[in-house]
Amino acid sequence: MGNGDIRVRGFAARAGGWSARHRWAAVGIWVLFVVLAMGLGSATGRVDVKDSDQLKGETHTAARIIEDAGIDEPAGETVLIQAKGGELKATDGEFRKAVDAVVRAVEGTGRVTEVTSPYDTKTISKDGRSALVQFDVRGEADTAGERIEPVLKAVEGVQRDHESLRIEEIGGASMMKTFGDAYGEDFKKAEYSAVPVAFGILLIAFGALVAALLPVVLAITAIMATMGLMGVVSHVMPMSETANSVMLLVGMAVGVDYCLFYLRREREEREAGRDAQTALRIAAATSGRAIVVSGVTVCVAMAGMLFTGLAEFEAMGLASLMVVAVAMVGSVTVLPALLSLLGGRVEKGRIPFLRRRKRGGSGEGGGQDSRFWTAVLRRVLAKPVVAAVVAAGALLAITAPALGMKTQQLTLDQEFGDSLPIVQTYNRLNDAFPGGSEPAEVIVKARDINAPEVKSALADFRARAISSGASRGPVEIKLHDARNVAFVYVPLVGGSDLDKAGESLDRLRDEVRPATLGKVDGVQAPITGQVAGSKDFNDQLAGAVVPVFAFVVVFAFALMLLSFRSLTIAVTSIVLNLLSVGAAYGILVAVFQHGWGASLVGAEGVGAIITWLPLFLFVILFGLSMDYHVFVVSRIREARLRGLATKDAIRHGVVTTAGVVTSAAVIMVAVFAIFGTLSMQSMKQMGVGLAAAVLIDATIIRGVLLPAVMALLGERNWYLPRWLHRLPDLTHDEAPRAAAEPAARDGEGEPLKV
Repeated sequence: MGNGDIRVRGFAARAGGWSARHRWAAVGIWVLFVVLAMGLGSATGRVDVKDSDQLKGETHTAARIIEDAGIDEPAGETVLIQAKGGELKATDGEFRKAVDAVVRAVEGTGRVTEVTSPYDTKTISKDGRSALVQFDVRGEADTAGERIEPVLKAVEGVQRDHESLRIEEIGGASMMKTFGDAYGEDFKKAEYSAVPVAFGILLIAFGALVAALLPVVLAITAIMATMGLMGVVSHVMPMSETANSVMLLVGMAVGVDYCLFYLRREREEREAGRDAQTALRIAAATSGRAIVVSGVTVCVAMAGMLFTGLAEFEAMGLASLMVVAVAMVGSVTVLPALLSLLGGRVEKGRIPFLRRRKRGGSGEGGGQDSRFWTAVLRRVLAKPVVAAVVAAGALLAITAPALGMKTQQLTLDQEFGDSLPIVQTYNRLNDAFPGGSEPAEVIVKARDINAPEVKSALADFRARAISSGASRGPVEIKLHDARNVAFVYVPLVGGSDLDKAGESLDRLRDEVRPATLGKVDGVQAPITGQVAGSKDFNDQLAGAVVPVFAFVVVFAFALMLLSFRSLTIAVTSIVLNLLSVGAAYGILVAVFQHGWGASLVGAEGVGAIITWLPLFLFVILFGLSMDYHVFVVSRIREARLRGLATKDAIRHGVVTTAGVVTSAAVIMVAVFAIFGTLSMQSMKQMGVGLAAAVLIDATIIRGVLLPAVMALLGERNWYLPRWLHRLPDLTHDEAPRAAAEPAARDGEGEPLKV
């Protein structure tokens, strides 16, 4: 096929054409944009989500009262002193000596304040074998983990002197330090290893150093620019560390994928005999368009998180949306400019033992990926009904366990297992003092906290909390007289069992509080704490599920309808994506809740899915799965426009995209699987869920189910009711063809419209 004038229109084609003609300007603008974004972000600083803005409901009200009162809650620590055998009791002399030694040791560090003895606070277990020394860490709670080490060493010293007792420290500061030491570096290494993993796979896919570097460089610069923009935007919508990690994950995945799509198409056209300029223009009009459609769809999906009303989700959604938008723009602007500048030098740095995979003019027949999928498609297209039934049946079977999904905020032992000594301390503390490690906190605000009726109500609340069965005590009251605020700490019956602890919380909120503090005019008494925060989070998330699902599905449907002008394509896109997400849910439940194969990923005994993950996965996967779908269907539509029969167009579209989809999927699976290797179960669940879904999406969905369904539908794939013909036409940058190449025509000689 000769090199003729290429008829291309649309944003992607125009952007690619301009960049190729003004390549130094395009590269300079991109570099300037990245530098300016980073500079602005550095100059403005980043505002992170405050505790008072994390949730709505009572948790939010309590945090707002504390913030307005100017009370800086210090990090609280507890030393558990427990007899190892059954003989020694807290009233025995040896036990008392150990308690006194702990008090002296922690006070002697000069790092703590408000040290209390269990004999004064009555924090002795019912069996008399355990007691608690409690204190606060001086300074800000957020940085207490950096100052707690001398206190931990002091407690360890007391332990060495009292071998008949178990003396262990636990609290906000000690947990912060322990987890930071154990998993902080591990988590950073996982994030950083995503780059070399992606580069290694690209090197294998392209067999050339320069070609492999381009997608990685574009992804990294997109991430750098987005980090700067996050700082600027955070002054309007606060960000978070979690949003930063998600942005890195999504940015690396889509940034590499988009460049990979573009680069492989340009390479394919050159291998088909076109000159460099023509190949670049074709790639701009085809893969460039697919990138824009996919990017906009992913952005819309990410925007669904903004409807949750949860600050953490809103931060993750906005950060992900921005990095996808930046990566999309970079892929259709600066990438064509770089390819134009490099020309044939994009093949520089060839790896000797990686033999270049030759293609024919059509792009078919070359490479093991194409040969494998050609063989698969031969069987799928020969018996599309059987293929569709088997593939859909398999996906529904994988999805089935999701019907019994149990979600909850993971407790410390669920999140980390027994791998850390502090987790064992946590379990022992909860056994001896149910709820003691995570008490409910009642934040009481009154006009005069020392008024007789308020003091009486506080005393009544303390008594009823125990008599109602919500707590076994001791209930501690801490007054802030100058600010007319009181903190009431209530250990909940149920302890680390969140279901039972939740029942105790409901009793406090619905029965005890109305009968006591609720009867005093002008008193606010929101109940917060970890159990309350988990419940409020679940309640708000449950209320957000329907609007988020509806928003994402409706807008994704509309974008597919406008991009392909086919009602059938829009409907099948949504159905296939939902199947992919459902299968990911099923795998998560099977592994992490039911424990099937849990030992393979180190997830034994978790028994639940972390609360935020299902909605997060839905939004992320619904967006990311559009990458492959848009790319493959665009290629099928392109072939159909050239006059191929529907089955031949399907075969051509799937086979010619097999290599790039396989490479992109391997990169995504590898990057996500890195997070599946972390010790934190929440990160492990996210990594396994994302990796499994992408793998299913790139194989069963795009390689079997999509071609089978399209083969069954035939020409109905391109059906658009007459009453929808007035919709905006976003398909105008159709597959380019040489000027000498005639347009495909139907049986009556009219140009074929798809």
